[in-house]
Amino acid sequence: MLHVLDHPLIKHKLTQMRQKDTGTKDFRQNLDEIAGLMAYEITRDVPTQKVSIVTPVAPCETEELAKEIVLVPILRAGLGMVSGIRNLVPTAKVGHVGLYRDEETLEPHEYYAKFPSNLPDAVVFVLDPMLATGGSASAAITIVKQRGAKMVKLICLVGAPEGVQRIVEDHPDVDIYLAALDEKLDEHGYIVPGLGDAGDRIFGSTQVLNRYL
Repeated sequence: MLHVLDHPLIKHKLTQMRQKDTGTKDFRQNLDEIAGLMAYEITRDVPTQKVSIVTPVAPCETEELAKEIVLVPILRAGLGMVSGIRNLVPTAKVGHVGLYRDEETLEPHEYYAKFPSNLPDAVVFVLDPMLATGGSASAAITIVKQRGAKMVKLICLVGAPEGVQRIVEDHPDVDIYLAALDEKLDEHGYIVPGLGDAGDRIFGSTQVLNRYL
């Protein structure tokens, strides 16, 4: 199921990120803050369990998270979303997925994957700022499922309808969370209006018009 988060602060900060003159520092800071704001919604249905504790006043019955959370950023741009979510869920563990694109088939292939041992029992958030064609996100979800993940959510900043459709078709059991659903992909595979190359803008590297996976 697709969830597009409708929050004034998310909209405001995303507007700052979209502007072509926004520098690396402000781009990264806004991404960090949006990821934190999105964390409230993406954790809304994480199961809880009852526990008995003692406050300074009296014993009481209360609740805590019943499952651990694992963040899996898709390298490299997905790294920009990790700290914002971990600020809210500091106990979250982090795995990583690295993908490269075959220049002939344009299909993504794994070059790096490392995960915490609790993946099968955790709620797994796959992170990538951009959901364009959906190829890399679909491949990353497949990889974490092959490693045993059963509860998976895809968290992206901006998505295109083509990418959303790809995930719905490949992984109908995975909820998709976006800060914005944009108009379309252009002939180069870029999201329109989008925000450019998220990885380049996060890390301050030279912007080259590479097609998003």
